[in-house]
Amino acid sequence: MKYLLVLQADAGVQLTTEQREAVIAGHREFERVASEAGELVSTQALADPSRSTLIRSRHGRQEVSTGRSREEYMGGYYLVDVDGRDRALELAGLLPDVQIDGLAVEIRPIMCGSGTDL
Repeated sequence: MKYLLVLQADAGVQLTTEQREAVIAGHREFERVASEAGELVSTQALADPSRSTLIRSRHGRQEVSTGRSREEYMGGYYLVDVDGRDRALELAGLLPDVQIDGLAVEIRPIMCGSGTDL
């Protein structure tokens, strides 16, 4: 079963140099473990949300805005293909994000999709 491990961050979170280095090293280790197990399908890191553009409907008309629009934002993701929810939780627990205040990992099952990764 495929799961999306969504890397979340509070908008105001400020990491120390030591925390940033630990996050980078932790993600490299996660990628090594998940890849060696044949469970890592794909991963992407996203640019700072200040560079985002949001299109939504307001009163039946499209509205375009730029920049951060939430108190929490998606920093990236890992798409994993695992035996089940327990393994997805286990993998998510390896990510350094779950050890730092202001960061989080959302684990979401993939319902359906298309493309080469799915």
